[in-house]
Amino acid sequence: MGRGKIAIERIDNVTNRQVTFSKRRRGLMKKARELAILCDADLALIVFSSTGRLYDYASSSGMNAIVQRYQEANEENCGVLNPTAEAKLWQREVTTLRQQVQKIQHNNRQLLGEELSGSNGRDLQHLQSQLEISLHSLRKRKEQLLAEEIQELSHKGFLIHKENLKLGKKLSIAYENKMELQKKISEGIRSSDQEQASGSNTKSRVREQNIDLQLCQHEHDDE
Repeated sequence: MGRGKIAIERIDNVTNRQVTFSKRRRGLMKKARELAILCDADLALIVFSSTGRLYDYASSSGMNAIVQRYQEANEENCGVLNPTAEAKLWQREVTTLRQQVQKIQHNNRQLLGEELSGSNGRDLQHLQSQLEISLHSLRKRKEQLLAEEIQELSHKGFLIHKENLKLGKKLSIAYENKMELQKKISEGIRSSDQEQASGSNTKSRVREQNIDLQLCQHEHDDE
């Protein structure tokens, strides 16, 4: 049976409330990390438990940079900035961007297994999550490329098979034509031999008749 719906209201039982808080906090942190990595979003999450314990998460920009951006965004929404404030805003923006670049470079070196000496367990867990998501994306892309390559090879194999069938058919026709030609040549040779043999017999009979006539005439002359 599926789980029943939970009423969205304060849980009175302290133990159940703490267990629910722990589970949902981990899920919320995981979703925040995934949102920051997948969507390249600057994200900050701050949670205080009922006992006053702090839990927080910030994307690659860092908590301070994101809070500062939040404050600046509020200032912009309140009205038009004067030139001095605008200059300070751009200076802070440059500083923030520089920090982001340094943070990205540091993260890239960590992904390569460098500069890990100062990392705590939480940082390593976050790095592991990034690596797992990256590996999953790489495997998915690799499987897609392999599937496309297999499909292309299958198509090429089908075309080669089709071409082989055409060549086999042409070869069969050529063989039949060859056999037919050989048959005609053989029949022509036999006909020629028969004609030659018939001509030789006719000449022999004519020669014999001439000889008989000569003998008869000679006998007549002797009488």
